[in-house]
Amino acid sequence: MNSNVNHSIITMESDELRELVTEVKETIATNVQQKQTFSAADLWNIQKNMKSAQRVARRNLVAY
Repeated sequence: MNSNVNHSIITMESDELRELVTEVKETIATNVQQKQTFSAADLWNIQKNMKSAQRVARRNLVAY
């Protein structure tokens, strides 16, 4: 059993900490196209496709 233990507290200089927590200004992308909404029909299709993929995988597994 490994008895090496690392400390969970990280030591860091105050300048490094200040640099990590400073606010970052971000710009908004204006050329992004509108996303499609995710509907119940989309979820149903995903679940249906997963079931058929599992059937095919089982059939191939049994064939070998």
